[in-house]
Amino acid sequence: MSLAFIFPGQGSQKLGMLEDFSIYDSVIRDHFHRASDVLGLDLYIIAKNGPESELNKTELTQPILLTFSTALWSVYANSGRDLPAFLAGHSLGEYSALVAGGAMRFEDAVRLVHLRGQLMQKAVPAGQGLMAAVIGLSDEDVIASCESVGGVVSAANFNSPGQVVIAGEAQAVDAAIEACKTAGARLAKVLPVSIPSHCALMKSAADELALAIDAMTITMPTIPVVQNVNADVAHDVDELKALLLAQLYSPVRWTDSVNTLIQHGVTECIECGPQKVLCGLGKRINRDVVFTPFE
Repeated sequence: MSLAFIFPGQGSQKLGMLEDFSIYDSVIRDHFHRASDVLGLDLYIIAKNGPESELNKTELTQPILLTFSTALWSVYANSGRDLPAFLAGHSLGEYSALVAGGAMRFEDAVRLVHLRGQLMQKAVPAGQGLMAAVIGLSDEDVIASCESVGGVVSAANFNSPGQVVIAGEAQAVDAAIEACKTAGARLAKVLPVSIPSHCALMKSAADELALAIDAMTITMPTIPVVQNVNADVAHDVDELKALLLAQLYSPVRWTDSVNTLIQHGVTECIECGPQKVLCGLGKRINRDVVFTPFE
């Protein structure tokens, strides 16, 4: 049996997630203390008490989730159990996977994803962008529906067969929703997020984030990380960095990423996060693989 650890992105956070893992409180507190020192913010209190409006601010959500996921990873990595053969993360989770794999220092990653959240929010003013979930269409039909309308809109997350998220300019997303419904989608609806991630509107954020990434020390991970953009493992640090930047304005190929893990012999995936979001997607991708939450 070959094991992979998978790390979730935004949307998996929730108030009460710290209490759900109280058995690991000392490790989680230590990670949050280190992250809070980096940013000058008490991330532990925000994660524990909210309010939810603060927890869901992308510049806070991103470092909070990375801190939480990497704390759980630390518990496992220091348990004496066999390390996984591969790592992967969905969107923001890719940064958690890279920390777990030793490609970047935890403190550097906290600082980087906090900046990432700020740049993403700045790239598209509130109300000008949307994301929407489309259920019941093939990837090709979703892509064709987006291409059939004007403006900036494209597939942002290929989450599982028949489940795709689109993103772009508000009017273009609205038009694409109608096009998807016409094409036979069972469901096409706007998601309650303020930032249209993984589309061309994020290119300016990626350009600014590149300066921070270039200034960081990044090495090849000691455990291979399957990245979102190409659903594969980078061959060198330059490719790893390029894929990390391109991820901001390119779709998350999660279905392909999970299939890459399977092609490499992975038979079990453990989701290293507060909920079971990726477990649910994984079971739709391949029911022969075991997907379990971290416990």
